[in-house]
Amino acid sequence: MRHTVDYYLAPQSPWVYLGHARFEELVRRTGAQVNVRPMDLGHIFPLTGGLPLPQRAPQRQAYRLHELRRYSEALGLPLNLHPQHFPVPGDPAALLITAVAMHDGTDAALRLTGAVTRAVWAEERDIADAVALRALLGECGLNPERLEQSHDDATQAAYVQNTRLALEAGVFGAPSYVVDGELFWGQDRLDFVERRLLA
Repeated sequence: MRHTVDYYLAPQSPWVYLGHARFEELVRRTGAQVNVRPMDLGHIFPLTGGLPLPQRAPQRQAYRLHELRRYSEALGLPLNLHPQHFPVPGDPAALLITAVAMHDGTDAALRLTGAVTRAVWAEERDIADAVALRALLGECGLNPERLEQSHDDATQAAYVQNTRLALEAGVFGAPSYVVDGELFWGQDRLDFVERRLLA
């Protein structure tokens, strides 16, 4: 049986960065069909009890840094705990990934997602900057016209739809993986995602 995964992501999230390569490898190995769905966490958080990072309790902020360091070291992935361009608005990159998913398909959208998340957390690049986004398209071998298309009505509507579908699926954070309707939240749940895909 070929499973379907709705991959809900926010491109500015370090947890998306830490889980993305493992998710891609899992998808290749299991043959799962993936719908790449960037979503607007700024819309989702207030509706689901989440708080933007600066508004969280100091204890939670401190523990987040410990966990990021632990996962970075365990996975062998470079990660700057205090990147120059963070916090950063996620919408420009999310819309670009949405446009690429619409025009170029899943593999291209996954490739760009990996590049965008690395740009924030390992390369000190500003993913809200149009010049940086155009460069990332080129590095991924994608059409530069996607940047202009990320602002069109169809892309905007798809982004809004992704956010609505995320809420309907019970999503409240990123990354979230919905496998045939079953929700798994967080890159630390990929073992459970794998079990579900192999079932």
